[in-house]
Amino acid sequence: MKKGSVLKKMLLLTLALPLLASCTGSKPLKLEGGVTEQVVEIVVWDKPFAGSADKPYYDLMFQEFERLYPHIRVIHMEAAYQKEREQFMTAVAGGEQPDLYNAAFPDMETYIDQGIPADITELWEAYPDRIHYSPIAMDTASQRGRVYGIPNLMYVTALAYNKRIFQEQQLQPEEVLQDWDTFAKAARDLKDASKDRYGYAILGTEWADWFYEYYVWQAGGDLTRRHADGSVELTFNSEAAVRALEYYQDLRFQYDAIQPDVLQSLDDSKKDFYFGRAATMIVASNWFGEMRESGVHLEDIGIAMFPAGPAGVSLSQVGGGIWIFNPKASKEKQQAAFTYATFMTSKYAHEEMLRFQQEQGKLPNLLSYRDDVNPAIYAEGMPGELVRSIQQAAEQSRLEYFLKSRLSPYVSKAVQEALLREEADPYELLTRAQEQAEKEVVQQYNEDIR
Repeated sequence: MKKGSVLKKMLLLTLALPLLASCTGSKPLKLEGGVTEQVVEIVVWDKPFAGSADKPYYDLMFQEFERLYPHIRVIHMEAAYQKEREQFMTAVAGGEQPDLYNAAFPDMETYIDQGIPADITELWEAYPDRIHYSPIAMDTASQRGRVYGIPNLMYVTALAYNKRIFQEQQLQPEEVLQDWDTFAKAARDLKDASKDRYGYAILGTEWADWFYEYYVWQAGGDLTRRHADGSVELTFNSEAAVRALEYYQDLRFQYDAIQPDVLQSLDDSKKDFYFGRAATMIVASNWFGEMRESGVHLEDIGIAMFPAGPAGVSLSQVGGGIWIFNPKASKEKQQAAFTYATFMTSKYAHEEMLRFQQEQGKLPNLLSYRDDVNPAIYAEGMPGELVRSIQQAAEQSRLEYFLKSRLSPYVSKAVQEALLREEADPYELLTRAQEQAEKEVVQQYNEDIR
């Protein structure tokens, strides 16, 4: 990338971005002719890890932002790997919330209810480029007509299968991935102990509800019901949720189709799929680069919609990240953080990321948070069939169940117990989980809402 041309494009792109007012008490910046402008300093948790393959891209973007906005000084902080949410909540409790933080989709509803993100509605409505951000992502970033964040990432999930293994077993994906029954039988037939191979990598970690909820949808239900007044009703032990958990048990105990260690980490399950030890697995649209880097031949990978459940429903799930702002920060800091967030999520920045990844031989995330950016044109070397399958999955998708971030431990524990004990009764497990979650989370939540 030529830095001269990059800067020129950036200057053209950002003419419409808001300018900052002076900030009392900030450090002065000397300009030509003796004019001074106050420097606003913000803390952003977006420093890439030292070994990150995308670090050169971020280093360049950081430098470009500094050139364009010398009156905004960004302190880039590195968050704790896999413990970022806990670190963030500790910072919030200690009065050290960063000025800009990347929140996961499921956390937004809880964060908004707790007053953690600032209301940026006025800033957002004055931003001309807002029309290009995904409506689904903006629904996640909003509540009751107010805006609390800016989308910066989206992904969609789907079922991946190893074509080579299917061919070896003479199984036709379009036939055996139709519904729960055909899939369970196929997963059983795909198992081969002599090759240390099993049919389906199930998710049984401490957040096992992530993929389990899809089966509840396929059975025609959900894990929560949100009422018009904002309150929530738990439906853990509904007929659909129970049938989904019974199916989980069948996959293990009746069909013996899943991995021996049902509680293994997601990373271990990924490795199993990448190296041919698992014939099928649920994947996200931003994993293909990792697959290829692990040695997977993408021509050997197929993508399908989830097998339909008893309700005949097959829905994928969309997720991602939202930039949120510190409500206790000064207006000047919030404006500076908004300028930085819109710069990093601009069409230019998004496409530069895609170009960088393409130049590095990396595959892009095939789902964009912007409607004016098409990642597929940067997917060099990726089979067109995979691209089309991911796009199809995105067309039939939904967000995760309401209040997931608070309820996940209760649902996940029930899922884990069902996978560990054949004699465990799914209805009893889910009823116990619901009663505990009702007492420890929902009662207070509904009182606060009302």
